Amino acid sequence: MSTLSREPGVGLSTGAAPPISRLVTRLRAHDAMGYVMLGLVSVSFIALFYRWFDKQQQYSRGAFEDWGHAFVVPLISAFYIWKHRARVAATPACIYWPGLAVLVLGMMSYVYFISGFPNHMFQGLSMILALAGVVLLLAGPHMLRVLSFPIGFLGFGITISEQVMTKLTWPLKLLASRGAELMLTVFGLDVTRYGNKLEIFHGGKVIPLDVAEACSGMRMVVAFAALSVVVAFFAGRTWWQRCAIVLMATPVALFMNIVRVAVLGGLTLFKPGLAAGDAHMVIGTILLVPALGLFMGGAWILRKIEPEESV
Repeated sequence: MSTLSREPGVGLSTGAAPPISRLVTRLRAHDAMGYVMLGLVSVSFIALFYRWFDKQQQYSRGAFEDWGHAFVVPLISAFYIWKHRARVAATPACIYWPGLAVLVLGMMSYVYFISGFPNHMFQGLSMILALAGVVLLLAGPHMLRVLSFPIGFLGFGITISEQVMTKLTWPLKLLASRGAELMLTVFGLDVTRYGNKLEIFHGGKVIPLDVAEACSGMRMVVAFAALSVVVAFFAGRTWWQRCAIVLMATPVALFMNIVRVAVLGGLTLFKPGLAAGDAHMVIGTILLVPALGLFMGGAWILRKIEPEESV
């Protein structure tokens, strides 16, 4: 004849209930196995895409002024997961076999963009697709929904291919040169523009200024777009605030890039070497401070439009 017993942490069961210590041992063994599997999957994933990771860090280090933010992107994704760790832990996880198709698609596209149509940017996007497939396969659609932001945010850490940059930077160079021409003219300088080239007449001399690809503002747009998404998700309280913060990034970045070109043009009147080399990089980096202040000020105003009590 079976007996009913209730023990703390065990619940109602038939027959002799296993001791609490045995249950704890089983849970610890299950957790340990989960950590081992997670470690194996992580090592396998890094080994599979190591070639891309190695090239990405070389690109980012070689052009740190333009793509240095790529090193921070994974840290932000990791911080987002840590900040929402309670939600992640409470999300039910399960094996979801359709995720295998997403993983295979990511791996196949990665191989294609290595051998069939070599492209570093699309290799990175394939890596992110494969990462989403791993999460979907091993943890299920609910977990993928929770982790969709940190996974998608990794896209900001991928350098844009030269083919795309060439097509995008030309109109941005024209915009920067036109804006700088107008700004320098407002300050009383005699400026003539030829396409993306400026000529400043000062003291009986003609000082040329070439708005090159590095001054197009494209890299600043990418960096500010990444920053806007972070600020939107961490500081925005409503969806309209988040959308407004993201949309604000591009005009702020382009405006401050025009200011940067105009400042460099003005400084060449005193010392032409300030518009090139290390001096150019240092001045451009310094001007990121007011650009960041302008963007954060706009985000602060958006937050003040709707008081927290009304949310």
